[in-house]
Amino acid sequence: MMWHDIFTAFALYLILEGMIPFISPGNFRKTVARIAAMGDNNLRMSGLVAMAAGLLLLYIVRS
Repeated sequence: MMWHDIFTAFALYLILEGMIPFISPGNFRKTVARIAAMGDNNLRMSGLVAMAAGLLLLYIVRS
């Protein structure tokens, strides 16, 4: 059952990530350009915040 859950989560991730450039390619392009211009520390902090939010959401959903 664990692999089923992992593949389900990955499929949902791909669907959500694909929606962004599909719905608004211009804004997606601008956002990617802004991300590319960010410094390493800002990018790391953004990644840390995203991981922490994901872990918190996972904890809430699974408990």
